[in-house]
Amino acid sequence: MAQGVSSAVAGTLLTVSVVAAISAGVLIGIVTGRHPHRRSRLVLAIIASNALVWTVVLALPGRAPLWLLVILVVVISVGGPGSMVGFDFARTFNPSATLGTAQGMVNMGGFIASLLLMQAMGMILEAAGGITFESFRLAWTLQYAVWTLAVIGILITRRKARTLLKLENDRILLEGAGPLER
Repeated sequence: MAQGVSSAVAGTLLTVSVVAAISAGVLIGIVTGRHPHRRSRLVLAIIASNALVWTVVLALPGRAPLWLLVILVVVISVGGPGSMVGFDFARTFNPSATLGTAQGMVNMGGFIASLLLMQAMGMILEAAGGITFESFRLAWTLQYAVWTLAVIGILITRRKARTLLKLENDRILLEGAGPLER
């Protein structure tokens, strides 16, 4: 309750979170299905929106206004379905023989990152003197490290994936079968 909202408002924000996650899941599924080569841009936009809204919330000298909390909850909620795009990448760029391992790596990578982040946040809360508004603000800044690593990983794997797709496209053109859809 660091933001000073009532239990009723907090409950409403949780409901908004569920509705936003469900809606985002449908929209992300449609967009990635129609534009599979633009999935990384979508994920990068989700990360950027999270970083932007958190920056605004964390930069405020005090509590955030309710309208900003609603935006924060909606943006955070889009992150869940957005993270599922990682499974789509694993499915697309791995042979079926190693698909289970690839998807397991995606799943465990997300869980491990989350657990390490929570542990580090707890350590910061403790080192900063306990549960205070300022210690929470400091602890939540650790998200930027995770976002930075995610962006670097996306950019590296995107480059590799695009190179592989171009090589496959060139191979198909040489065989006379026509180019792959872009």
